[in-house]
Amino acid sequence: ANLLYSKPVFYPGDNDKMKIFETRSARTPRRVRMFMAEKGLLDKAEFIEIDIQKGENLTPEFVARNPMKKVPVMELDDGTCIAETMAICRYFEEAYPDTPKLMGETATEKALVEQWLRWLEFYFFMPTGMCFQHTTGYFKDRMTPIKEWGEECGQGVEKFMQCLNKHLEGKDYICCDRFTAADINAFTTVAFARVVNIRIKPEQANLQAWFDRIKARPSAQA
Repeated sequence: ANLLYSKPVFYPGDNDKMKIFETRSARTPRRVRMFMAEKGLLDKAEFIEIDIQKGENLTPEFVARNPMKKVPVMELDDGTCIAETMAICRYFEEAYPDTPKLMGETATEKALVEQWLRWLEFYFFMPTGMCFQHTTGYFKDRMTPIKEWGEECGQGVEKFMQCLNKHLEGKDYICCDRFTAADINAFTTVAFARVVNIRIKPEQANLQAWFDRIKARPSAQA
């Protein structure tokens, strides 16, 4: 008999749950939850809520885990802390190889997913965040909002959504002809952009169809 497929597989965190410090309403932790949900790994972690508006991310205890003072942060069983959304997602991609690959299978797929993750981060995700921070005054107790900069970032977000709509013509997913981390990052950004009154326009039919397709996935409710 071929024993290769009957050999038990050990996964990190099987005995003790890792901890993920997050703010559930924030856009970055949602990316991690969707990623984990697609892989069926939500039960591998204990999610601990951090109230960033109250400044719980500024406490010495949190800063010790992430000196950048941002959520999410993952703390492994051995005390190792990993910050940054895609670094956490990369951990799950590598640590659980038998789960669906969301960051590419082949060298070409991995490169394409990485390309889109960077484009989405630099030209979509970050400008959306800057628009929120600089036009809403949400963090005015710890930063100096520049309304004009926030508005300019919002214009950049709308331009990128136009490009994304054009790219999605005839496509079900952003790249690799299947669901990847790129779809997660784009979807959560489109959803979050509504807080600064940026929405998919009626003429952006391709983007709307894609958004509805991703929204229908169970992981979108994670």
